[in-house]
Amino acid sequence: MPNTLLNLIVPPEAEDLVAEWLLDRDDVPGFTSVPVSGHGSSERSMSLAEQVAGRSRRVMFFTHLPTPVAQSVLAALGEDFKGSGIHYWLTPLIEVGRLKG
Repeated sequence: MPNTLLNLIVPPEAEDLVAEWLLDRDDVPGFTSVPVSGHGSSERSMSLAEQVAGRSRRVMFFTHLPTPVAQSVLAALGEDFKGSGIHYWLTPLIEVGRLKG
C-alpha cells in the first residue's frame, strides 16, 4: 500500500489541541512537530507584530501514513477543526523505513 506524508501547518493557539487529537487516534502511530514561520501575502491572518516581522508563527506536524489512512485523518481533521486556519498538503512517498545497523 502506498504511503503518504501528511503535513499540517497549524496556528500556535491550536498546537496542543491538534497534538492531543493526533495522539488520541489509533490510526496515527506517531508524528513530529516543529515550530515554523509562515511567509506570504496573507496579511489578513497575521497579527500586527507578525506583519511588522514579515512572518507568522506556526507549528508544523508531519507523519507518514498509508494513503487511505492519511485521507481519512485529513477528512476527520476537517470536521473537528473547521475554520481553524490549518493548511495541509499530502505528498506521495517513494520509500519509508528505518536504517539498519
